Amino acid sequence: MANIREIAEAAGVSITTVSRVLNGHPYVKEEKRQKVLETIERLEYARNMHAVHLSKGFSNMIGVVLPTISLPYFGELLEGIAEEAAKEGVHFSLYQTNYQLEKEIFALEQLKQRQVDGLIFCSKAMSDEALLDWRETGPFILCQDSGEQHFATVSIPHKEAFRLGLDFLIEKGHTKIAIGLARKNGMNSHFRLKAYKEALAAIGEPYREEWVFERSLTITDGQKLFSEWKGMEEKPTAVFVANDQVSAGIFLEAQRHQVDIPGSLAILSCDNQPISEVLGISTIEINIKEMGKRAFRLLQKRIGGAGPEKLTVPYKLIKRATV
Repeated sequence: MANIREIAEAAGVSITTVSRVLNGHPYVKEEKRQKVLETIERLEYARNMHAVHLSKGFSNMIGVVLPTISLPYFGELLEGIAEEAAKEGVHFSLYQTNYQLEKEIFALEQLKQRQVDGLIFCSKAMSDEALLDWRETGPFILCQDSGEQHFATVSIPHKEAFRLGLDFLIEKGHTKIAIGLARKNGMNSHFRLKAYKEALAAIGEPYREEWVFERSLTITDGQKLFSEWKGMEEKPTAVFVANDQVSAGIFLEAQRHQVDIPGSLAILSCDNQPISEVLGISTIEINIKEMGKRAFRLLQKRIGGAGPEKLTVPYKLIKRATV
């Protein structure tokens, strides 16, 4: 692929003239402009857009920080981001962290070095307090709620959505309710735990640590959760988990052991992925793809100099056969 010097030599003009043509400079004779353009086409020259963007102070690239791409939740978020990015001609770089702090710091360092114009954190291990130290590094947004006013966020009102599900279970006669969370120390789990404790207190039920299942992310995790439930001396009559993959694992394992759903165990989950519809699992629907779209648009506003905003996406209860 030809460079600017080779184009100048082939066109019989100076490097300065080629540069002026590439940058749309008005003070170039039309004859020379056409000669340069013809030479570029003949040599199949492509501009180094990265260098052009850097000279203008932006890279036309954003970073998306997420723990894994293997879960449908993050896949849908990414799909929403990608759709909006394509409309604007913006590229993005993925930073898959597996919740490792050093990988999140690497992404922030990339922002600091202006390798990307901004970051979208789909989920993170870093505390809000630690992230505050990076707020002057460049624009970033969080796809989760935060009490920190300096951060721009797009989120589900997890506390309210989780309480809606808990109240639904209680209305159906369940008082012995277990929950499954991805990470107890995560911000989303913080709000869900708060809703859980408040719902139990409202019906006079004690909080049982052993009925809060952690690391609930995949179908396999759901199968393990069912096995733990089956081995309990005092069993919850309902389980409310954070995503449909986990609920599917519980449901399939219950079927394998011929446990009646919802007679012996009611199952409720979040997201409303296709698997929950196929298996008839009750769930809280969240428009994850829309959250990704809003996240991209909000980041673009932040890159443009706008202040932090806190946006939320809607949710609703989908009643099916497992409750």
